[in-house]
Parts: sequence; structure tokens; C-alpha cells
Amino acid sequence: MSYSAKYASSFYGPFRDAAESAPKSKIKDRKTYQMDYGNSREALREIELDIKEGADMILIKPALPYLDILKTARENFNIPMGAYCVSGEYSMIEAAAQNGWINRKEVIMETLMSIKRAGADFIITYWAKEIAEYLQ
Repeated sequence: MSYSAKYASSFYGPFRDAAESAPKSKIKDRKTYQMDYGNSREALREIELDIKEGADMILIKPALPYLDILKTARENFNIPMGAYCVSGEYSMIEAAAQNGWINRKEVIMETLMSIKRAGADFIITYWAKEIAEYLQ
């Protein structure tokens, strides 16, 4: 599985804080080796190169801010595509639900369905066990 389209994203923040894995060098981010969120063409070039190098599947990370990348990749490549709904996406929904602003279960289902609708064959999510129970 190739992380062809792994964007330099602020949505990784909660995981990095929990894992104490924030960059500790003078460079405070990973923008030197993760993709610029403003550049969609680069993602498609990287996906194509990874497929040519033998990737069996592609992962887009994070999911929600890059649904357009997922959709475009799905339209251009015939290979399993996935998306990773990362810690920041998860945390936003969980925080909103805790505050009573949203219906948690419905928003989770709507969020994951939007990822599927954009073209994901698989989704990596913190809600995996819970969703598996809902779908039984």
C-alpha cells in the first residue's frame, strides 16, 4: 500500500500530541516530505509513479479535506483506493458530539459514506469496530 497522497496536514495534531511525536527539530512540521495541501497535480503524479513501481493499493491521508483527490484518483486509476480518516477528523466529530452539537452516530455514518462516495474501496478509521457493529 502506497501513501502516495499523504498531505502535510494539521489534522494529524491530536495523534502527534498523544504519541508525543511532534517534530522536535528546528523544522516544526513535515512539509519537507509530505505533500503541499494546495497541490492536487502532484498527488496524481505520485500515485501514477507508485502504481508503475508496483503499488497494489493507494491511500489518501487525511480523508475529508482531500475527497477531491480521492475522487480524481478513482476516475484516473484502476487500483484499490483507500482513505484514512485521521485523528483530527475523528476529534472534531467526537468534540462536537460531546458538546451536544451533532448526532454522533449519524455524523460518523455520513462522514464515512462521503469518503466511500468519493471513491474509497476501504477506509481506515478510529471508528472501525463501532461501524462494524452498526453494519451487522
